[in-house]
Amino acid sequence: MADHGNVLSLSDWLERDAPRRAEAVPDVYRNQARGVGTLETLTDPEANHWGGWKNPECEVWAGALNHADLDALLAQLRAVPWRYPQQVQVFLMDQEESYFRLYMFRDGTWHQYAPPPPPDADDQHAW
Repeated sequence: MADHGNVLSLSDWLERDAPRRAEAVPDVYRNQARGVGTLETLTDPEANHWGGWKNPECEVWAGALNHADLDALLAQLRAVPWRYPQQVQVFLMDQEESYFRLYMFRDGTWHQYAPPPPPDADDQHAW
């Protein structure tokens, strides 16, 4: 796919340079540790983990990121020179949440399509 290289670069950034949340434990030198995980493709035709009799006709990447600074991640996603930004869809689920938020590029800007529930909402009944 056209943006495969961009996703690989994003995964490298996540592994080596992505900042962690402020409350994350510093390293042994008291430096704020960097790196939160990686992305892997879920749509490799050689390893179809999807139901049905065919493979998806798109690329889907996923990662479970540890202590990721989600604002920094969203800023990095905005900065990537996507060839087809309208195809980029990001599902984020924060720690202790029970739902995903969807982010997409539309009209050249980044939009969140599933707002978080009110702060006092019960996670089990957020929607």
